[in-house]
Amino acid sequence: MKFGIIIFPGSNCDHDMIYVLREIMEQNVVELWHKKQDLQNVSAIILPGGFSYGDYLRSGAIARHSPIMEKVIGFAEKGGFVFGVCNGFQILCEAGLLPGALLYNTNQQFICKNVCIKPETLKTPLTNAIPDNRALKIPIAHKEGRFYADKDTLVSMRNNGQILFRYCDENGKVSRDFNPNGSIDNIAGVCNKKKNVFGMMPHPERASDDELGNTDGKFIFDSIIYHLK
Repeated sequence: MKFGIIIFPGSNCDHDMIYVLREIMEQNVVELWHKKQDLQNVSAIILPGGFSYGDYLRSGAIARHSPIMEKVIGFAEKGGFVFGVCNGFQILCEAGLLPGALLYNTNQQFICKNVCIKPETLKTPLTNAIPDNRALKIPIAHKEGRFYADKDTLVSMRNNGQILFRYCDENGKVSRDFNPNGSIDNIAGVCNKKKNVFGMMPHPERASDDELGNTDGKFIFDSIIYHLK
């Protein structure tokens, strides 16, 4: 099994992701520079967080046109596993690999804090190792993290099981009171219809090391590795 981490100019969570996968999860990891088009026979592709191209235009709008994205789209269309975190999520939405869009937070400010998220189902490649009825504490760090989809898209997503995580309190109660950015339906993470492309705004790689006092993010990486095996 080999993970490919795509690095764009402005990526700043790439080495966090590499560290967690390589050192904590003990996986084979390669770095994929955005100007290259060789995916190096990876088993999975991860687009990390950051500020690709300085977040000019819209977050992810320029990175979506990087040379490597043509290969990423082809990889996903063939059923390959693709996962985007924060800016990576934004890029995947811009590329049309995930439904919806990420808009400015309702308070128009950058938000960096721990939040709680609740999996909608434990039957996906990102949630299969999460204990039942467990809310995860995962940090967010974004200014454009408000998920939006029109009414018809949202209905389709619900019917197809494409909503992965919702913002909640520490006990798993989903409420607008615990929605940090105004995301529609408290949505924190989604997937495509085929359930091989995934995106979430919270950063599981920032909650996977004992040194940080929180390892809730490891449940997500455990789920991914179990699925890919």
